[in-house]
Amino acid sequence: MNPKNQRKRKKTALITGAASGIGYELAYIFALNDYNLVLVDRMAHKLAEVTDQFCKKFGILVKPVVKDLSVQTSPEEIFNELQQEDIKVDVLVNNAGFGIHGLFNETNLNTELEMLQVNLVCLTHLTKLFLKDMVKQGEGKVLNLSSAAAFQPGPLMAVYFATKAYVLSFSQALACELEGTGVTVTALCPGPTESAFHERTGIAGAKQIESNNMMDAQTVARIGYRALMEGKTVAIPGLKNKLLAEIVRFTPRKLVTKIVKSMQEVK
Repeated sequence: MNPKNQRKRKKTALITGAASGIGYELAYIFALNDYNLVLVDRMAHKLAEVTDQFCKKFGILVKPVVKDLSVQTSPEEIFNELQQEDIKVDVLVNNAGFGIHGLFNETNLNTELEMLQVNLVCLTHLTKLFLKDMVKQGEGKVLNLSSAAAFQPGPLMAVYFATKAYVLSFSQALACELEGTGVTVTALCPGPTESAFHERTGIAGAKQIESNNMMDAQTVARIGYRALMEGKTVAIPGLKNKLLAEIVRFTPRKLVTKIVKSMQEVK
């Protein structure tokens, strides 16, 4: 990405986890709307393919950044690299994340620590780094990928659900703090979505996956993008997910937790 050419365009969006799933679809929408892109992903080959595709199809400037966001130093490295190249980020999309399924006392600690780093720490770190310039400029947008999982505890995916609850709470608090600054923060809270997430997590055979008419990643991305552009604080794709998010507020927590556990069980 040439910084001089980058300045000719109005906006640049940085998207993590951009090589597949919701991240890819969000990147596609931003490209369609004439944004330059900084695409971050750990999968170098897929990221190169996406970069080449977008450059040819949209004629935009795309900077690929191959990073494993479970590594603690990654956020600073990304920020410093963009600073050195004089690339201004107008929109930050913290999309990267993953889950793990199983009883907490049996799951792998190292995997869960990596999950905390990606889903929660890295998201917070990147937001901290890029938000300062946005506030200084008086404009900017942050989209954080939370989940419908954020609204209740999640037995058999206890750590994942907890990380998404953090993302939702963090996003809502920041949105309030930033009122009047020209900067907005949006939390996107999709339900089960068609992607490779379920296979990697190990819940492809769970009741809620097999019985759920999952929304496709493209639809989720469109809803998220529209909410971001409108400055909404929380976006929950799908009427069913919206209703469930409300219902759990008025249902005894112990009952909600048991219901979620039964839905998380793999046949």
